[in-house]
Amino acid sequence: MIDPLAILASSRVTTPLVPIQLPEFGVPIWCKLEYLNPSGSTKDRIARYMLSKAIRSQVIQPGDHVVEASSGSTSIAFALASAQLGLQFTAVMPENVSPERIKIIRAYGANVELTKAEDGIHASIRLAQQISEQRSAFWPRQFSNIDNAKAHCDETAAEVLCQIPSGKVDMFVSGVGTGGTLVGVTQGLSSAGCRVTPVLARPVTNQLISDVECCSFSTKIPGVVDGLSTIFRDANLPNLKQYEISDKEAIHTTRQLIRAGFPVGPSSGLNYLAAVQAYREEEGKPICLTVFPDRMERYFSTDLFA
Repeated sequence: MIDPLAILASSRVTTPLVPIQLPEFGVPIWCKLEYLNPSGSTKDRIARYMLSKAIRSQVIQPGDHVVEASSGSTSIAFALASAQLGLQFTAVMPENVSPERIKIIRAYGANVELTKAEDGIHASIRLAQQISEQRSAFWPRQFSNIDNAKAHCDETAAEVLCQIPSGKVDMFVSGVGTGGTLVGVTQGLSSAGCRVTPVLARPVTNQLISDVECCSFSTKIPGVVDGLSTIFRDANLPNLKQYEISDKEAIHTTRQLIRAGFPVGPSSGLNYLAAVQAYREEEGKPICLTVFPDRMERYFSTDLFA
């Protein structure tokens, strides 16, 4: 029988890091193409990391049940990893997620439970907890599990340092869903000696949200959650900056990235545009890094392709 840890290890890829300079903005931004992970998003990293730890500690074994609350990408990543490991997986999501996400999850043989859209991701978390208790299922708790950030600290940041020609990063820009990417990459770069400034890319609609301690919220950009992640709040990142980007601008930038040959979702447009603003306001020519979290295919029915 194949060792399940070997399966997870073999599915790990090193995603490309490329400088992208859209003509409309004219500044170079280093972009980690996380959409090239096996399931199509950066969430593969946390799914692998958490499941590997659970297997090593004998919390789970093939045939066991895993459940997680997510707006989509994390559930897709856990569905793929669970299919490879012979685990049962249940994704709990608000009913207004894009239908493409539900189809992808079910294609991996996973179960999908939907909660009322008006109750948001909080209702999905409550139901995930109930399922965990009723079925003795492993619940990763992505919004509060520090392993979420550690996956990016140990993997993503280490890859960046090996790939970037300068060997250093001055600014790291990311939106916040769980907070794992912004916190983990910043901590990983800092521990390697980079004097990196973390930058929060915050999507807004018609109103500005000024409380930095709250996670980003948007109706147009999936994957960002209002005031939920304890990972982001508890990290207390020093020198944190933030840039507020309208949904309209983020979606426009995403379309420009797609036409430039990068098949990304709207959070990539959000991150890129915030990185451009951060670059322009910094003195000199900073090494500015961001991530493209996921692929465009899971957004075909959304405003991105309207």
